[in-house]
Amino acid sequence: MLSRSRVLSFKALDEAALENLLARAEALEGRPLPLDGDARAVLLRMADGDGRAVLTLAEEAWRAASDGEVFSADALQGLLQRRAPIYDKGQDGHYNLISALHKSVRGSDPDAALYYLARMFDAGENPLFIGRRLVRMAVEDIGLADPQALVVANAAKEAFDFLGSPEGELALAQACVYLASAPKSNAVYTAFKAATAAAKEFGSLPPPRRILNAPTKLMREEGYGEGYRYDHDEPDAFSGQDYFPEKMGRRAFYDPPERGFERDIRKRLEWWAKLRSERGGE
Repeated sequence: MLSRSRVLSFKALDEAALENLLARAEALEGRPLPLDGDARAVLLRMADGDGRAVLTLAEEAWRAASDGEVFSADALQGLLQRRAPIYDKGQDGHYNLISALHKSVRGSDPDAALYYLARMFDAGENPLFIGRRLVRMAVEDIGLADPQALVVANAAKEAFDFLGSPEGELALAQACVYLASAPKSNAVYTAFKAATAAAKEFGSLPPPRRILNAPTKLMREEGYGEGYRYDHDEPDAFSGQDYFPEKMGRRAFYDPPERGFERDIRKRLEWWAKLRSERGGE
């Protein structure tokens, strides 16, 4: 359908465009808006890029002003009901802000993350949707670089569910700052995708018989469990056996970075790889 259509993208008006609308309205009315400089700037911000809204707000200011009265910023805000920001929960406003929040957390900018979180609360977003997204950020962008991230995100979601609004919003804000400030890693995310691709590529290969249980005599006769080495009985509690299907061969999916808790995981994996090589497990 799009290939046969002309697509027009409607964008919010900038401050200069809104100011032009006000100037034209003042010219048509033959009188200036009863606002000082700060109040005029507030009115422009309240319009939130909407030309129709800025004219409606201007009409309300004219209607409320007595002869010669000029409103300050505080007086204007007390006079006008605050207009809800543009935020259609099923359209671009919703997705743009959640994307901005997610990328601010991923980019380790807690200040920007808090700003977009506040924008979403202000627009009436479902806080439990935000909580679920914070959990996703914890597993997708932080992972094992900070294993507590998932704990904190889940706890914040549960805290909001328990406290409700507005107290519970602080729990989500706390989790947001924690996630943005945490070391970042998508190593598990990448490894899981690679392992999933390998599972589809190699099909239903059986595991090595030596690591399979043998509850029946026939299975024992066929070699199930034969040669298995119980790791806790081995030096360093590590046997170095190969657990991959024989026709597949050993693969490496998980490559932890030198960041956060994964720095320690990487050291352990390198140590086990060394032992595995020495003990003929590769």
